[in-house]
Amino acid sequence: MPSALESPEVGEEGDVLHYEEIEDDHVSPTDLSELLKEGTKESHDRAENTQFVKDFLKGRIKKELFKLATVALHFTYCALEEEMDRNKDHPLFAPLYFPVELHRREALAKDLQYFYGEDWKEKIQCSEATQQYVDRIHHVGQHEPELLVAHAYTRYMGDLSGGQVLKKVAQRALKLPTTEEGIQFYVFDNISNAQQFKQLYRARMNALDLDKNTKERIVEEANKAFRFNMQVFDELDKVGRSLAEEAQDGGFPVHDGKGDIRKCPYYADKLGTAGPGCPFHAAVGLARQPLVQLVLAACVALAAGAAAWYIL
Repeated sequence: MPSALESPEVGEEGDVLHYEEIEDDHVSPTDLSELLKEGTKESHDRAENTQFVKDFLKGRIKKELFKLATVALHFTYCALEEEMDRNKDHPLFAPLYFPVELHRREALAKDLQYFYGEDWKEKIQCSEATQQYVDRIHHVGQHEPELLVAHAYTRYMGDLSGGQVLKKVAQRALKLPTTEEGIQFYVFDNISNAQQFKQLYRARMNALDLDKNTKERIVEEANKAFRFNMQVFDELDKVGRSLAEEAQDGGFPVHDGKGDIRKCPYYADKLGTAGPGCPFHAAVGLARQPLVQLVLAACVALAAGAAAWYIL
C-alpha cells in the first residue's frame, strides 16, 4: 500500500480540494488498483474502439445524439449515487465516498436543463440498454455493496481521464458556449488536481480490507460495467444512424468518414493548420443549395431534350 499518500485537505462543502504531492512508488501487483487496471485493460480497449466512441473522438457527434448520451448518463449516475449514498457507511465502500468531489447528478441536471429546457424531466426517458445498466447498479448496491467499488471506479476514474478529452471535443464539435453550458458533467470544480485525486482514490481502494476472492469479484464486476457501457454505446450508435445528418459550418455536412479524417484539408483548416476547405464539403454543400439544384435540374432537362432530338 502506498503509505506516502496523505488525505486531502477538506474545507467547507463546495470548497476546492487541495492535495499534497503524492508518491505512488509502492504499488503491489496484488493491490486492487493494479488488479483493476490489468484485469479491465481488454474491456477498456474494446470500449474505446466502439463506433460511437471513435466517431465522438473525431468530432462526428450529432447534437441530438449527444443529448441522448447525456440522458443515459443522468439515469446511470442517479442509480450509482443513490446506491453510494445508501452504502456511505459500509466499511468496504465508505473510504471511496466523495460526494462533494465526484457526484454528477446536479451537473447532469444542469446539462439537461440547457438542452431540453426547464421541463426536461418530462422530456426524457431511460433507454433499454441504460435500464439494464441501472438495474445492475441497484442490485449491487442493495445485495453486494462490496462490488459497488467496481462501478464507481469505472465511471469516475474514466470521467477524470478520457472524459476530459470528450469534453473538449464536444465543446468544439457542437459549438457549445465557452462558459461550459451543456458539458457541466465533465467539470469537477471541487478537484484541483485530477491526477493527484486519482492517486488518492486508488490508494483508498488499495487500503480496503478485501480478500483475494472479493478482489477477483470486483474485477469481474468492473468488466461487466464496461460491457454495460458498450451496450449503451451500441444503442446510441444505432440511434445515430437513424438521425438525419445535421448541417454544420454554414450548411456543410461532416466529412464522409473515408480515410484518415485528420488528412482532410477541411478538418485541418478547422484546427487552423491548413488553408482551403475540403472538396468533399464544398461539392456536397454546394449541391444542396436550392438555386444550384434548380440550375442542375434545368441542365439535366436540356441535356435530355438534346439527346432526344439527336436520336430523332
